[in-house]
Amino acid sequence: MKIALAQQNYHIGNFESNTVKIINAIREARNLGAELVVFSELSVCGYPPRDFLEFEDFIGKCYEAVELIKQETDGIGVIIGAPQRNTDPLGKDLFNTAWLLYNREVAGVAHKTLLPTYDVFDEYRYFEPGFAWNVIPFKNHRIALTICEDIWNLGDNPLYRICPMDMLARQQPDVMINISASPFDYDHDEDRKEIVRANVLKYNLPILYCNAVGSQTEIVFDGGSLVYDAEGNLIKELPYFEESLTIVDITTGKAATVTPSAPANQPDLVSGKADGEMRVSRVKDPEKIIDFLTATNNIHQIHEALILGIRDYFSKMGFTKAIIGSSGGIDSAVSLALACKALGKENVRAVLMPSPFSSGHSVDDAEQLSKNLDNPYTIIPIKNIYETFLETLKPVFSDLPFGIAEENIQSRSRGNLLMAIANKFGYILLNTSNKSELATGYGTLYGDMAGGLSVLGDVYKMQVYALAKYINREKEIIPQHIITKAPSAELRPNQKDSDSLPEYEILDKVLYQYIERRQGPREIIAMGIEPALVKRILKLVNVNEYKRNQFCPIIRVSAKAFGVGRRVPIVGKYLS
Repeated sequence: MKIALAQQNYHIGNFESNTVKIINAIREARNLGAELVVFSELSVCGYPPRDFLEFEDFIGKCYEAVELIKQETDGIGVIIGAPQRNTDPLGKDLFNTAWLLYNREVAGVAHKTLLPTYDVFDEYRYFEPGFAWNVIPFKNHRIALTICEDIWNLGDNPLYRICPMDMLARQQPDVMINISASPFDYDHDEDRKEIVRANVLKYNLPILYCNAVGSQTEIVFDGGSLVYDAEGNLIKELPYFEESLTIVDITTGKAATVTPSAPANQPDLVSGKADGEMRVSRVKDPEKIIDFLTATNNIHQIHEALILGIRDYFSKMGFTKAIIGSSGGIDSAVSLALACKALGKENVRAVLMPSPFSSGHSVDDAEQLSKNLDNPYTIIPIKNIYETFLETLKPVFSDLPFGIAEENIQSRSRGNLLMAIANKFGYILLNTSNKSELATGYGTLYGDMAGGLSVLGDVYKMQVYALAKYINREKEIIPQHIITKAPSAELRPNQKDSDSLPEYEILDKVLYQYIERRQGPREIIAMGIEPALVKRILKLVNVNEYKRNQFCPIIRVSAKAFGVGRRVPIVGKYLS
């Protein structure tokens, strides 16, 4: 049987666009001789729909879309993802469902059993778990149809008490099909392949795994759909970060074979806990954390994910133009380069806003960057604005010494100017704060923390430097001086980041252990880091939650990003 995998980029709640995209792929698959075409999880409405699922009108539109798609199924089977109403008054009102449509009828359904409720997932809030497992017959084949998390409950410490494939395997299926919406992070693609192959080896069945692609606000889906034969050989791997459609003949195993290259300079790794898609990082040697974070393959993937995240955020929101405060520092430089790549250089305006404390080379560096990128830029000095603020506040500030208030006036003046230009000309402000800064509160609310979308909020400072070098891999785009000079906010004379923060190579190591790996102070100190420094860093993280709570959406590229996937109290005493 010839089966098509349709790896597509959906728009949450855009039923017209999603339905047209699905129907076009059905027609293309039919023309290519496919007997069955497979789409990803909740493809009809887009994933994750979140509280839209609480609106009956939204569910009604899902059903209308399913009916339209059903009319396209003459002679070809179609597996789509969409919510399905639960007719039993007991339990939640909806199932997360894979629908098999054929000859304008519903030929079978599979309800998702394992509903993840961790990190960015919150499915048990909306869906009733599946409680019946039946192989679906189709064209002389017996399909074990599952949805995303349903195949992840393997390993020594399973997260769930049931394994749907164990139930289905008793009914002697001859092929597994899994439709998925598995988010990207730079430590996940190999885990995904391992778990898909582990299912093949456990059940001795071929598998077709169809993943979503595209960005939904902060969550990026990277595609990379997979086909394995019954012996565990990788038959087909679809591209990452782009849409694709491919045909596989599961009878003969014919398809273009993909042999992924091994990542360069990858540190020693160990398998993480395979409890669903939730797992800790696989880094074995703490001394190799920075090597892992900045490994070439990881940086390449982060680069592609951030470009897709920016591009989809703008296109799906109907925005076309971005504005960025360009300081001559590494963060704004990398953000500007990524934005120009994602949106087109002509659609990204850089604004250079030197203060009395800005160094001449910072302005020169920022100007040279825009010349290299060929994007429009404007220079607006803030000296007069800053001095007017000080004069206005003088009766209140009296003769108190210069301090954080005066520093933040500069940052908020810049934020005000950027938002004024954005409002006047229809720009969206891209925030340039990195994860190291956000973690420690090294930023000004309503100043350099302003923005509609955070480009680097899930990228540690050492990774920002690695991204800059990656961007320059073929020619110098980011001026070398931006990469080599000491980072500074330049809000007071001779200021350096290291005046307020530990060196980033140490800071990022501690932050990674605490945020991604959820290690406590005892474990981090055991790595050989000075106890007082560890306690200071962890305190900075926890006491600055109030700042992050007011921050804009962050494009997620790690296993644990700030935002919707990390929920800690603002008012709390732990490690603070």
